[in-house]
Amino acid sequence: MNKLAGRQWINNQDNDIINSKVKKVPAIIDNICQRCGQLVIYRLPTGHKYCHSCIGLGRVSENDFLCRMSRVGDAVKNKNHVLTWKGDLTDRQAKVSADLLHALQNNQDHLVHAVTGAGKTEMLFKAVEYFLQQGKYVALATPRLDVVNELYPRMCQAFANTKIGKYHGKMAQDPDNEPFIICTTHQLLKYYQAFDLIIIDEVDAFPYVNNPMLYYGAKNAIKPTGQTFYLTATPSKDMLTKVKNGEMGYSLLQQRFHGGLLAVPEEYLFWRKYISGESLHPFLIKVLNEIINSGKPLLVFVPRIAELGLYQTILQKKYSQLVIASVHSSDKNRQQKVEQFRNREISILLTTTILERGVTFPGVQVIVIAADDAIYTTAGLVQIAGRVGRAATDQVGRVIFCYHHYTKALKEAKKQIVEMNHATMSFM
Repeated sequence: MNKLAGRQWINNQDNDIINSKVKKVPAIIDNICQRCGQLVIYRLPTGHKYCHSCIGLGRVSENDFLCRMSRVGDAVKNKNHVLTWKGDLTDRQAKVSADLLHALQNNQDHLVHAVTGAGKTEMLFKAVEYFLQQGKYVALATPRLDVVNELYPRMCQAFANTKIGKYHGKMAQDPDNEPFIICTTHQLLKYYQAFDLIIIDEVDAFPYVNNPMLYYGAKNAIKPTGQTFYLTATPSKDMLTKVKNGEMGYSLLQQRFHGGLLAVPEEYLFWRKYISGESLHPFLIKVLNEIINSGKPLLVFVPRIAELGLYQTILQKKYSQLVIASVHSSDKNRQQKVEQFRNREISILLTTTILERGVTFPGVQVIVIAADDAIYTTAGLVQIAGRVGRAATDQVGRVIFCYHHYTKALKEAKKQIVEMNHATMSFM
């Protein structure tokens, strides 16, 4: 039963649970779902109301109960949770790492505002090690499944002696009361007062940002005495206001770990359609030829899943010598294709915004089709540009924004990148 410590699950029978650590509560109270905190308005054929907001985790209805197994106190202190990462932090990374340790020791929430490619993951290591050795429970949560898959092996290498759980909606894994887990933010809805520290990576990303259900889940998953760290390259005004009001600590890192500058987007206005019949716009062909001739891998962002197949067909016909693929959120081979692209087995990967953040592809170049589409926010465009130049051995590259109408998001994204570069140059 201890494997369920800190978890909450559905019980659809009004039976007694003989365990002092398990508390049973009605799943819906006063039309509010107790798992996700949202208003319940939909009804089953039986007439019972059910929660539509969190139905992806299993249906919760009026005649159900939530069983919650408390995680009382800490685990046994364990010095075996040692950091096995052998790398070095830069002076500025070390300062942020020290800030996080100080926040833990003073029971304070903390915001890390760092440019893409700053090495945020490595800056977490000492804080995570400190809490694990104290017998505390830690969750690293991120909105995107792909980022979970990226972070998990890195954390397993950094903490080789620690049992680490990995949870997201595309895999089935029984809970095992691990002291440290990597998960999507949706998975936090399965926990109740379970963690002493929750680290939310890419806090500005969809679907977490502006999502009351996921905010509620993160708040419910942390112990009353717990803390939250937030990581982002583009903090919201609300978060910065909390920092200003002293509600959380703050660290700013305006430089990539290798000291290089962010790639500044090349912006191009298109008067004609990107595709006409079965042909690409001549300028797109020109840019594609330049990047292909450079031998670099190319990531092409397309705003709609429905458009991926058309672009892939046209590109594959024109560049028959190359391996070209597309990937999106519902793609069953998503993880495999991402790895193939990383290993240079795929030359051009067409994608939706699922790969806008949290993934690293050495040497990658980026083209954004219809960068003026409403799906591309300022934060999203900054993150997309941040895929380029992340490696110390390959610090420069091209980011190309194609548009028909110049939007505020395009303007603000470029402005933020230029300002960060100016701040970086002032350090040099």
